[in-house]
Amino acid sequence: MTELTSVWPPFALTLTTPRLTLRPLRDDDIPSAVEAAASGIHERGRNPFSTPWAEAAAADLGPNMARWYWRCRANTSPEAWTLILGIWHGDTFLGCQDVDAKDFATLRTVTTGSWLRTSAHGRGFGKEMRAAVALYAFDWLNAEVAESEAAAWNAQSLGVSRSLGYELNGVTRMSWGGKQETVQRVRLTPETLHRPDWHLKVDGHEPTARFLGI
Repeated sequence: MTELTSVWPPFALTLTTPRLTLRPLRDDDIPSAVEAAASGIHERGRNPFSTPWAEAAAADLGPNMARWYWRCRANTSPEAWTLILGIWHGDTFLGCQDVDAKDFATLRTVTTGSWLRTSAHGRGFGKEMRAAVALYAFDWLNAEVAESEAAAWNAQSLGVSRSLGYELNGVTRMSWGGKQETVQRVRLTPETLHRPDWHLKVDGHEPTARFLGI
């Protein structure tokens, strides 16, 4: 019988930190992701995302999330790809860490974004999962730059960036969900990364890299 990982090689990828397991979301994981998002991600009306997807009505949240995961898979190619990694702490689904790139062969740049259920806030998970994808990008994918952004008021996200060695990379004004937002961009390189005192375990890299054209 053909394994799913032979059809979609990124499903073989697993990143393991001291406390977390990160792996691409499969369809069977989507209900856990929806449940985690529905339990709360941020204060109502204080949207930290460029699209206020987490504020959708309960009946729309699940279908919207599923459409987004499927769209990201469908649009993945060596020219432009997105890895949506689910985050597990033991058997508990905490949130997602995304890594995406366009023209990676030329630019060697990845962009990251993430979310965590409210019950997981304040425990260092955000830093640990961002460190995991930074290490994977630099040490395994041979990226040269990792970029991210956050609303200027989002001290928690910017604090994680600062603690990992990201440098400020300009401020811009954007429309987030139809509202004007001041956005702080940040930039990380292998030289500026504050490496953690733990080792990242990676499984399934080779088939994933071949699939992404790396």
